[in-house]
Amino acid sequence: MSQPQHDPRRKPEWLKIRPPSGDTYLSIKERVSELKLATVCQEASCPNIGECWGGGTATLMLMGDTCTRGCRFCHIKTAKNPNPLDPHEPEKVAGTVEAMNLEYVVLTSVDRDDLEDGGSNHFGETIRQIKKRTPSVIVEVLIPDFQGNADQLRNVVDAGAEVVAHNIETVESLTPKVRDRRAKYRQSLKVLADIKAMSPQTFTKTSIMLGLGETREEVMQALRDLREVGCDIVTFGQYLQPTQRHLKVVEFVHPSVFDEYKVLAEEMGFLYVASGPLVRSSYRAGEFFIKGVLEKQGRLNGSQTTSTSDEPTSAFSSGTSACSSGTIEGDPSELSRY
Repeated sequence: MSQPQHDPRRKPEWLKIRPPSGDTYLSIKERVSELKLATVCQEASCPNIGECWGGGTATLMLMGDTCTRGCRFCHIKTAKNPNPLDPHEPEKVAGTVEAMNLEYVVLTSVDRDDLEDGGSNHFGETIRQIKKRTPSVIVEVLIPDFQGNADQLRNVVDAGAEVVAHNIETVESLTPKVRDRRAKYRQSLKVLADIKAMSPQTFTKTSIMLGLGETREEVMQALRDLREVGCDIVTFGQYLQPTQRHLKVVEFVHPSVFDEYKVLAEEMGFLYVASGPLVRSSYRAGEFFIKGVLEKQGRLNGSQTTSTSDEPTSAFSSGTSACSSGTIEGDPSELSRY
């Protein structure tokens, strides 16, 4: 695989983006502010906020804006003992989803190793409240590893989200350098395997950052590892250094390399692959694909079709992400991987 080189000290043109705007975007921004909700879109300064919010999709961050872990790529605030959970957050989030008439919502969270259950019951209750008030909405969750605790994981899985994601973030050799010492590559693979074992019909998803010094063979091995545990969806995005205190970018990977990884991953059997410099793990790249699969299986509210299998079925052979190329406006320099 040829990899065109780019000076890592300068951001290339393909990483420049359009500033957010539009009535739907402004409406969601106002609602989030009124309810004092934390969103990954804002906390991580995601470059796709205008597209996602403008399209009626939001990514909400549960359990506060402060994480108990200190991954070396992430811009989220950290502390040993963050503020207590807001017991009304599940209802607030469900009300927001209902009021905004969202069709697809992504929930993620900080790590809360300070809590006895890792916040898993809070996560599960939020999913249940959303489904109670808006049964038709598709829920995707991006979860912590819960330190590998299967009971805590089940608290989330049993709540009924259609997509449960957990990020491996990088290749195995770089994991100790990139992630918090409590986050292990093999543990993350086991989380994905356990989700599938607990709920075979649930879509599993993960994300890999490129540009940290990984080799092609290491990326391919990560993909093989993911397929071995039944992971359905994978996304690739460019790592960008949030501040001078974070890991430096080793390489700005050319869009053509992202395209090649997309093809290779699809050939390995992933149901959906989103791959591009500005793709982020909670980006809405797979939204229409997942809706298509659920409609085919008769799992969407109001669908008249039926399915005889519990296994996820591919509705489309491939998909592309609008984030595969950027628009030359703005600068996504303040960006983490949520």
